[in-house]
Amino acid sequence: MAKVAVIKTKVTESSVDEFIKGIADEQKQKDSIIILDMMKKAMGLSPKMWGTSMIGFGEVRYKSPATGREVDWFKMGFSPRKANLSLHLMYMQDLTDLLEKLGKHKTGVGCLYINKLADVDVKILEEIIERSGSR
Repeated sequence: MAKVAVIKTKVTESSVDEFIKGIADEQKQKDSIIILDMMKKAMGLSPKMWGTSMIGFGEVRYKSPATGREVDWFKMGFSPRKANLSLHLMYMQDLTDLLEKLGKHKTGVGCLYINKLADVDVKILEEIIERSGSR
């Protein structure tokens, strides 16, 4: 059995609402509230702050297929970064049909990056979040 790696980003007691209220960019703040509501609906869980800038739902022990390394992480979450909104979703490889219809975005391993909600089809994004959350 692989040893679980200890990572710096952990669940905190910080307020998700206070974090979102503190986002300086008004549009990013509004987009974050919409994404937060979509994820709450999809997961049926309350959000928690992970570290100082990530909002996560649920917990899962994730095992890297490449390295076998295991970490405790959230099932779904996002971070309103300066450059973009970074959505962390499981099973991105199963979402290609929807990603093709989404609009302007980039992807990384388990991450979906969008600059603002106005760049994407919000209904498709909601479907991506729903599908990711139902696994």
